[in-house]
Amino acid sequence: MASFFSREDEHKLNVRQNGRVVLFGEVLADIFPDRGVLGGAPFNVARHLKAFGRNPVLVSRVGNDDLGKRVLGTMKQYGMATGGIQLDRVHPTGQVKVHLEGASHRFEILTEQAYDFIHYGIARMIRLPLSPALVYFGTLAQRQAVSRRALTTLLRSTDAAKFLDINLRPLCYDESALRSSLQYADILKLNNEELDILAEMFALSSESPQARAGELLKQFDLDRVVVTRGAEGAWQIDRAGEIIEVMAGDQHATVIDTVGAGDAFAAVYILGTLRHWPVRSTLERANVFAAAICGIRGAIPEQADFYDRFIREWSL
Repeated sequence: MASFFSREDEHKLNVRQNGRVVLFGEVLADIFPDRGVLGGAPFNVARHLKAFGRNPVLVSRVGNDDLGKRVLGTMKQYGMATGGIQLDRVHPTGQVKVHLEGASHRFEILTEQAYDFIHYGIARMIRLPLSPALVYFGTLAQRQAVSRRALTTLLRSTDAAKFLDINLRPLCYDESALRSSLQYADILKLNNEELDILAEMFALSSESPQARAGELLKQFDLDRVVVTRGAEGAWQIDRAGEIIEVMAGDQHATVIDTVGAGDAFAAVYILGTLRHWPVRSTLERANVFAAAICGIRGAIPEQADFYDRFIREWSL
């Protein structure tokens, strides 16, 4: 089976099995009709990685409010580092209203939130003692210039592998930010719909998704593109043109909602990258875990024993 990285790739991407993951971006509350649960893609991915035995560092910003205190309290409860979280005395802790539509959902993302104003100073300082193996970042926290500058500072300060998890929410991205993000990235994760948007934005001429992803690889000098397809599974293409495709996990599992499924997939993909699992195993395990998250309300399980099955099966 194919391994993620050759020795040459490992040197280039600086992916060390025992290295830390730094995650940059939003931490917020997803407000469901019946309750609010903590979320935000970087926060969700960090929580899963911590549960699987890593020690991630989340770089974000919360308001000086009750929700911000809840975020910090929850992170401490989970044993997550809080040194990368800034306190904002002007802007509130982020919130997103989740409108459920059957098994699917629609987000209403509030503006001028604390994570829009991450200061570049901490992004620069957090990197120095860590020498991370991988930096995870997305697109939502780049909608304001302040946080975008902080992210750029972080990305320029390290030669760690850079994992871009595209999350294209209406009115929360632009071509300039996407182009810059792709130029920094080594690994790109997105779904079918987002691949279609990038194909139009960057004039990708190919018809098939695999060929379009191949064009993205060449245009932005990426090492691999990972495309998730929900109930239809996922696939990856690397710079050598090798495509590996896997089907979804338990297709008969109960779906409560799909919030956080992509974040769950990303967390296990990163875990597999750090532990040098074979590509196919990593994709399959990421699919299985994402399907399990769809069986609960929200992106993060309330009970820590939710992770026990995967820890046993994956010998973590």
